Order: sequence, then structure tokens, then C-alpha cells
Amino acid sequence: MNAQLKKGLLEFCVLATLKKADSYGYQIIKDTSSVIEISDSTLYPILKRLEKQEQIESYQVAHNGRLRKYFHLTPIGAAAIEQFLNEWTQVTAIYEYIKGEA
Repeated sequence: MNAQLKKGLLEFCVLATLKKADSYGYQIIKDTSSVIEISDSTLYPILKRLEKQEQIESYQVAHNGRLRKYFHLTPIGAAAIEQFLNEWTQVTAIYEYIKGEA
């Protein structure tokens, strides 16, 4: 898969995971593994970027004597998912055209 396309899709997979429930890095990797492969070194820059864009927020919770950083979807992130879904209809039409089924 094209690296730029995969990068964009990874961001939306992370947002979609957080739409279901707040989560932390390792759990996000596990939750998305059935659809797309993502490594720690790929995920954490995405989380940082999404947080900078105010699409997600983070908070810390004590877990087994250590602080675990959780991420939460913001209204801006939820709006980004909706925009992506609306635009995906057009992408699907382009795909079908290229494939020759339009």
C-alpha cells in the first residue's frame, strides 16, 4: 500500500478506535491489528500529531503503580471522522471508475 495513503488511513483507524472508547497505545495497536498493521514507532507520532491538532486529548491513570497515558476523542476528532466518511464515498466512486465498473 502507498505509504501516504496508509499514513492517512492509520490516523482514521486510531480516531475510530477512540470513538468506541478511550484507550492507550498498546491497546490501540491490538484493536487495529485486525484491519491494519501498526507499530509503536508509527503509532506514537500519530498520537502526538492528533493531539497537537486537538483531535484527541490525553490523560493519565495509575495502573499497577505506574501512570498509563490514555487518549480520548474530541469533538474535532469526531468531526474529522464524519468528514472522512463523507469524502470516502467519492473515493469509492473513483475506485470503481478506475476498476472499470462505474
